[in-house]
Amino acid sequence: MRPGRRILSIVALLLTALPAALAADLWSRLDLSRPGLEKVEACCAAGDYDAAASALLDYYRSRKCIATPEIPSPSKVSISASQQKMADDALEHRFFVTDGYEVYFYGDDINWRYWPVHDNELRWQLHRQKWFTPMGMAFRTSGDEKYAEEWKRQYLDWIAKNPLVDIDASEFEITGNMSLSDAQENMRFAWRPLEVSHRVQDQVFQFQLFVDAKAFTPVFLVAFLENYYRHTEFLRHHFSKKGNHLLFQAQRMIYAGAFFPEFKETAQWRRTGIDILNREMLKQVYPDGGQWELDPHYHLACINIFCKALDMASLCGMDHDFPTEFLDRLEKMMTFYGNICYPDYQTPCFSDARLTEKRVTLRDWKRWSRLFPYNHYFRWMASEGKEGAEPDYQSVGYLDSGFFVFRTSRNADAVQMVVKAGPPGEWHCQPDNGTFELWCRGRQLFPDSGSYVYGGDEEVMRWRRLFRSTAFHNTVTLDGKDLEKTCSRTLLWQPEGKVQQLVTENPSYEGLTHRRTIEFYEGKRIVIKDELYGDATGKVALHLHPGPDALPYFRLKVKGPAGTVRREEQGWVSYHYREKVPRPHLIWEVEKKNHKPVVFTTTITL
Repeated sequence: MRPGRRILSIVALLLTALPAALAADLWSRLDLSRPGLEKVEACCAAGDYDAAASALLDYYRSRKCIATPEIPSPSKVSISASQQKMADDALEHRFFVTDGYEVYFYGDDINWRYWPVHDNELRWQLHRQKWFTPMGMAFRTSGDEKYAEEWKRQYLDWIAKNPLVDIDASEFEITGNMSLSDAQENMRFAWRPLEVSHRVQDQVFQFQLFVDAKAFTPVFLVAFLENYYRHTEFLRHHFSKKGNHLLFQAQRMIYAGAFFPEFKETAQWRRTGIDILNREMLKQVYPDGGQWELDPHYHLACINIFCKALDMASLCGMDHDFPTEFLDRLEKMMTFYGNICYPDYQTPCFSDARLTEKRVTLRDWKRWSRLFPYNHYFRWMASEGKEGAEPDYQSVGYLDSGFFVFRTSRNADAVQMVVKAGPPGEWHCQPDNGTFELWCRGRQLFPDSGSYVYGGDEEVMRWRRLFRSTAFHNTVTLDGKDLEKTCSRTLLWQPEGKVQQLVTENPSYEGLTHRRTIEFYEGKRIVIKDELYGDATGKVALHLHPGPDALPYFRLKVKGPAGTVRREEQGWVSYHYREKVPRPHLIWEVEKKNHKPVVFTTTITL
């Protein structure tokens, strides 16, 4: 069967039913007294809703005063080769859903519940419809209506097959609850608030790109706006309780309120989003600028959430609603990110972090330097050292969030060590207190493990547990178990002099405290002393994870107590979602039989 044939009947049914079913609801939700909507208001007053829909479409096609930072002018949109492929694949119902997976065929009659690999991300992110915006770009750059026609069919097909049903808000975060009905089970994926917020934002882009298409009829406009309103109001009543999900949702509420001021509730949408971000900036970001998930990837994501909100609020004249305190802490977040960056613009893969391409990071720095034009460091980063000025310090410590950076310089020949030993982190943080990365002259010698996957069935969770386990980090364990407590405190931080020092301590297990002392000898030698003391007994082990092919580039010596056994296991590192690379997992293990401390001394010579 040719793709799209089966769903044509669904689309036809929807379009036939829309004027009677939705007109009254939509017109009551619009502020028809706004300038430019006079004709729409007159048609509604006369009961001619078809004419009102046509007039409303004319209004939107001629409306030039509202745009988005991402698409300031739809006529100037360009499309990359990968985006073009995504759009062309989508015509055949072959959808790119998320990184780490192939493009899957979802059927001639689209099966929005198809789950080829039981990774939750694959099911959730299907409902983010990432191929819709590339389809809009393909339409704008080619003028070919096939992209608009197919987008409209798929858009309406999704509405028909993913209805809103009653479900307790707490169920959105639960996996594997088989007591739910099929419709409720689908709701957890199709209507999880994070996915709803993605659609709330991205449908703004799709509206910009497709509104001039022939396929974008007055009747479809009614369907689109009614669906958009339902999405935004659902989101407003189902915000996540905390974390980066809440930040994403708040930022996207601002987009909804700024781009569609014709809705009566838009001022409330904007205000809700701005109030949440102002509150959460001071809650989720430590005074030193570290974000509470203690994950460089999500730290960057949160910076860009705040920046997007500022940009969109500025377009609707509400940027003054973000106080100086908000901007000051945002600037600290950016400085924090710059200071943990290596000279190649990569950051440590602590927690669930993954690598970000340099071109993407540079684009961020250029954006940040425009937001804070007086900050010479940001301009230095944005220009790759050609303009501005680097900081007058090298090593730096963030005692609130527990990140510490030893550094010889910010040049390509630098030696840089980043240590993570801080407070309990939120969801994306891993039980890894004391772990470190070591970057030397362009080579990552001790990369942290990364995450590989997030969650799903037992096979997916097996890999999730392995990558996030304490033993998969450059730190110590008791009986191979994950840390029971992750609340390190800093006993000493000395970032200057020929020998720079850090001493941190974590009550890792019941009856066992881990004190780690690091001495950084001008980037030529690093000495790590691990002291494990307390009444606990069992097998104490030091775990070190050199990078793939990194062993020839340094000398490693570990001294442990009498009876210490060295062994090597299969290790892995993940730089990108669902991608893993083999590497050595080196282990030094000894039996702790009494209250006497166990001490390992590691020397790394470069």
